[in-house]
Amino acid sequence: MTWKSGRAVLGLLVAVVAAVGCTSTPAAHRKPPHAAAAVDRSRPNFVFVLTDDLSWNLVSHMPHVLAMERAGTTFSRYYVVDSLCCPSRSAIFTGEYPHDDGVFTNAGADGGYFAFNKHGDQRKSFALALHDAGYRTAMMGKYLNQYEPRYPVAPGWDEWDVTGLGGYGEFGYTLNQDGQRVRYGYAASDYLTDVLAARGRSFIDSAAASGHPFMLEVATFAPHDPYTPAPRYAHAAQGLSYPRTPAYGRMPANPPPWLKGHAALTAAKEDTIATKFQKRVEDDLSVDDMIGQLENELRAKGLAQNTYFVFSSDNGFHMGEYTLISGKQTAFETDIRVPLIVTGPGVPAGRTASQLTSNIDLAPTFETLAGLPVPADVDGHSLTALWHGQDPPDWRQAILVEHHGPDFSPSDPDRQTQAPGDPPSYEAVRTANALYVRYAGGAQEYYDTATDPYELDNLAAKGVPADLSNALSALENCHNGTACWAAAHLGPPPVMTSPLMSPFLKSPASLRDERNAAVSRRRSRRTG
Repeated sequence: MTWKSGRAVLGLLVAVVAAVGCTSTPAAHRKPPHAAAAVDRSRPNFVFVLTDDLSWNLVSHMPHVLAMERAGTTFSRYYVVDSLCCPSRSAIFTGEYPHDDGVFTNAGADGGYFAFNKHGDQRKSFALALHDAGYRTAMMGKYLNQYEPRYPVAPGWDEWDVTGLGGYGEFGYTLNQDGQRVRYGYAASDYLTDVLAARGRSFIDSAAASGHPFMLEVATFAPHDPYTPAPRYAHAAQGLSYPRTPAYGRMPANPPPWLKGHAALTAAKEDTIATKFQKRVEDDLSVDDMIGQLENELRAKGLAQNTYFVFSSDNGFHMGEYTLISGKQTAFETDIRVPLIVTGPGVPAGRTASQLTSNIDLAPTFETLAGLPVPADVDGHSLTALWHGQDPPDWRQAILVEHHGPDFSPSDPDRQTQAPGDPPSYEAVRTANALYVRYAGGAQEYYDTATDPYELDNLAAKGVPADLSNALSALENCHNGTACWAAAHLGPPPVMTSPLMSPFLKSPASLRDERNAAVSRRRSRRTG
């Protein structure tokens, strides 16, 4: 059986498991056998720490992350496909843009755990690919929005320590531990980030003993609201000021309709922003501790030299910029640019890579480094060369951001009102020196970030460069690695076999038919 055919067979099992999981309580999880039976030290390991809502202005308060910057490579232009939890995490797992994996929001028909499963995205996950190739895999912490501990263990994971809504408060949650629900209380030892750190260390120990290469993803709920620090860090950041940029409290010139007329920040709002920032810093200190503990465990087991350690966030966060209180979901730099810091074999120390990168690039990177072929329908591009300090010619010149909104749902932990910003649906393209946003209602934003790095002067009314408009149209219509890579290069629009049409101008039925047809094509390719 080939790797691709094995992945396809597992995919058929995924659909059955997902369907059963929506209506019944899971039985104890049985771990599938690995493809590799002998000790394998030739392939690299991965430890991937994914934080929740962590913005760049928190990194300076995390000593172990700063040490990672010195020891490895920092990606200064790493962007998410949407500044929202579930679309971002889905893109990381699948390597696909929202218009291909079908996850645009945290819940409803176009987002969340159930949409992820409905679109067949479980079988596209890098975890399934690595597991089928002999890797030991572990998922810990936060999986996808709407997932709850009563649901099944996702396919492709040998160890599963995942919770749902209860995890945001860090105490009083239930953890699905390999199919068994375990309740945690309110003692200091129950603090979720610390529990994940301990379970992560244990997994590294067991993986080292097994002789298999491994992938460990620890996805923290910190520093997401309600910003609950570990008891040892309560008040540790008291008195810390929020790092204001020129965008703080300022409205851009010629703002889009959803932002125009937004209320100015009051003294009370600014006090709240400062307090929340302090709590976010305190929340992150336990994440930083966890990173140090995992690194120490790798060194103790003699695995550090053969392990890629990856630190990132699912989205950024604004606090006062553009007069918006605490939130995300906009196309501004505060929300879409997040940390990506990597250490490991062949990764240059103290280097900053300025190439445009996206979170759709992580899945193909993990698969490439594991020695696996990347499926043709993956939209992202492997970062292997960049991780190893190379400067590939003809690198991409644009990345795509896709957002559906407004999307206020009372049960959504990421619900936002007008105060933090709840923009309507948009598609955006980011280049090295520009941001172009096209809203569903026809409004546009264009910022020349070479001269206006804080995006305070919307120039769209004066005209949008044709290469940006063309790139956006091409990117929002690309559906595989080759097409998306071509679309990410500025210049004349690629030759299309059918008229170019924005997804926002298509009917829901048309979009549904296109997605169903795309899924059918993928199944055919992977089983053929």
